[in-house]
Amino acid sequence: MTAPCRLCGSANLVGVVDLGATPPCELFLTADQLDLPEVTYPLHLRVCTECWLAQIPPLITPEETFTEYAYFSSFSTFWVEHAREFVAARDLGDDAFVVEVASNDGYLLQHVVAQGIRCLGIEPSANVGQAARDKGVPTLTAFLTPETGAAVREEHGPADLVVANNVYAHIPDVIGFTKGLRALVADDGLVSIEVQHLLTLIELNQYDTIYHEHFQYYTVASAQRALASGGLTLVDVELLPTHGGSIRLWARPNGEPSERVTEVLAREKAAGLHELSGYADFGARVARVRRDLLRFLVDASAEGKTVVGYGAPGKGNTLLNHCGIRPDLLAYTVDRNPYKHGRFTPGTRIPILAPERIAEDRPDYVLVLPWNLRDELTEQLSYVRDWGGKLVFPIPSLEIV
Repeated sequence: MTAPCRLCGSANLVGVVDLGATPPCELFLTADQLDLPEVTYPLHLRVCTECWLAQIPPLITPEETFTEYAYFSSFSTFWVEHAREFVAARDLGDDAFVVEVASNDGYLLQHVVAQGIRCLGIEPSANVGQAARDKGVPTLTAFLTPETGAAVREEHGPADLVVANNVYAHIPDVIGFTKGLRALVADDGLVSIEVQHLLTLIELNQYDTIYHEHFQYYTVASAQRALASGGLTLVDVELLPTHGGSIRLWARPNGEPSERVTEVLAREKAAGLHELSGYADFGARVARVRRDLLRFLVDASAEGKTVVGYGAPGKGNTLLNHCGIRPDLLAYTVDRNPYKHGRFTPGTRIPILAPERIAEDRPDYVLVLPWNLRDELTEQLSYVRDWGGKLVFPIPSLEIV
């Protein structure tokens, strides 16, 4: 039986795409675990026809994923610069107080610290939170709940700015989390949330961003309802290129939606995302991505060509598992994060090595799994041209560069 909508409680959920069953995408395996069984969970995206929140069932808990986490934001030069520009653009006074929820390794708050502004990170993963503290970023190891928000407010005072980047999709209790944001922010303060936009996910076949850590997928319309459930009003929205297309939601306890909110809502409606028509052919387009990538890998193998991967992101594991790609088709992948070196991708058991291995082996093709960092990685991998190698991008459609 399908769980009811976690936002409005409706039982009217309709399937959008079924990606089979996969392990949690960040549970990378050690060599000692290769002969042990792996638990897999269904990965079926549905949309609620009452509030239009797209969602997957809460089959794993945040505690299972985020107590110790494999993702460190600062290994991406792009994300650090994105955060620096965000902080630099804010008119923060000397007496301001900034809180970031899911602050990771301090990739953003380090820029606030550099300005001498009081701040606090709230990060549930002990290992990445320690990395933030090592940078001088005050960090509380905790999940955000209404109680956590109230306790932080009691101890530190209300926040002038609360930042929640790339976390609003990661929490199954969306109402409780939003109430936590409200508890943190001052009555005249602002909340800034960045999250992938369902509009671009659907339009550009970005189905690999569907994984068990992401419990819901937002349009501006559904985000507006989610914010209201916790006592916040959506007052503005920005369209960002991050993650292939994201929205930066600006909310406060009181206010009126801007003209930009109205414009993006109109775009979503025109795309059919406020009704079922906008989701109708997504499954067929996802199947085409899978067929094209598998055809390329099988043909390359038959021709004696070597294909390796670049990156071991969560989204890559959705793609690898859905396509059934194993080391016979993708010899290994590399990643800048030393935490992942010597481990193996969940489900598909592909070895993860250091990036230097690519220059040593000089493969014919490099399959870029974090395609959302295309510009950054195209520059980083420019040396592949030296031996005639080519880059392969699987999303939104197969492209060999």
